[in-house]
Amino acid sequence: MDLANSGSPSSANHDDVQAEDNQLPPVTEDIETNCWGCGLRVLVSPFATVFKCGWCGAITKQNVVKTNNKDVRFRRWRDTCFVCIVVLFMLFFMCTSIWAVHPIIFSISYAQGVFHLTVAVVLSICTLSSFCLSAFRPAGPPPMILWGSYPTVGKGGLENYTFCHYCSKPKSPRAHHCRSCGECVLDMDHHCPFIGNCVGATNHRCFILFLISTVLSTLYVAAMTSYTAHYIWPPLDRKPATKFIGLVNSSLLFGVVKEHVLSFLSSAVFLPMRGLILVYMFIASASVGIGLSVLLWQQLSYIYTGKTYLSHLSAVDSEEIVERDCQNLVNFFGCPHGATVYLPSYWKSRKSHDK
Repeated sequence: MDLANSGSPSSANHDDVQAEDNQLPPVTEDIETNCWGCGLRVLVSPFATVFKCGWCGAITKQNVVKTNNKDVRFRRWRDTCFVCIVVLFMLFFMCTSIWAVHPIIFSISYAQGVFHLTVAVVLSICTLSSFCLSAFRPAGPPPMILWGSYPTVGKGGLENYTFCHYCSKPKSPRAHHCRSCGECVLDMDHHCPFIGNCVGATNHRCFILFLISTVLSTLYVAAMTSYTAHYIWPPLDRKPATKFIGLVNSSLLFGVVKEHVLSFLSSAVFLPMRGLILVYMFIASASVGIGLSVLLWQQLSYIYTGKTYLSHLSAVDSEEIVERDCQNLVNFFGCPHGATVYLPSYWKSRKSHDK
């Protein structure tokens, strides 16, 4: 037996231990980095994508990929052109409705003409002013805050703040970056292409007032166009009604309705140009009013829960319980006190006696 070619048991066990050591995963060390908020050095695990500073409370996201955002100027130019088109359409709609409706109302009664002309001018001014405020007013830039160095940032001074890599500045938890506007917006609700601007903390109330005034204006136009069209509509060619009222069945009722509809459409052929414009104004105002009423109801429901559209989406994802209260609506429209403060209450005048 050749002892030179045979390994000893001790050497074999030593080789097995070395093989097992080579198969163990390598030990990773923490990475030393700086907090963007206060500038202090922190040790972070290499597997951590997000970490929070223990001193200032700032949240840092590692390995953030910044996408190309060179088309911001194009989006702003596109939104500005669309806003100009919307303003021209609103002016055309208002002037056309006044031209088509009020001459007929003035011919009926001068007092009614003055009253309805005053209402039309007031609604037009309210709609245009609220639209311009919501479109050209800044949506709500986040507040300026000190950051970047330890002496200036106190403990918890940047609690839950994140760093916006597009704006290169801190972003509060209530702020959101809009890529269409190219800036962070405080309490952002959504980016509205019709106003070419974001709906945020500064112009959210103006946007709601614009919706309210527009819905009232469209309802007014629909009512007045139908009222004035009644006076200039050609007479209907109606056939004598049936004498057997008790023998009316479904087929006979359908025939009567069909007869009235056909007579109505045949009389519309003899409408003047002003009457055709009234029909168009009624259809356009009714359709626009219905669509904006749905949007207004949705916005008021979000305000009722004390949230915006974006925060509502995040609350749905996280199954957060929201508090519904009418006081949220009161505070949104600028009333510092509750609605019960302005109502007479007999309970406040009574003296309470503790037994």
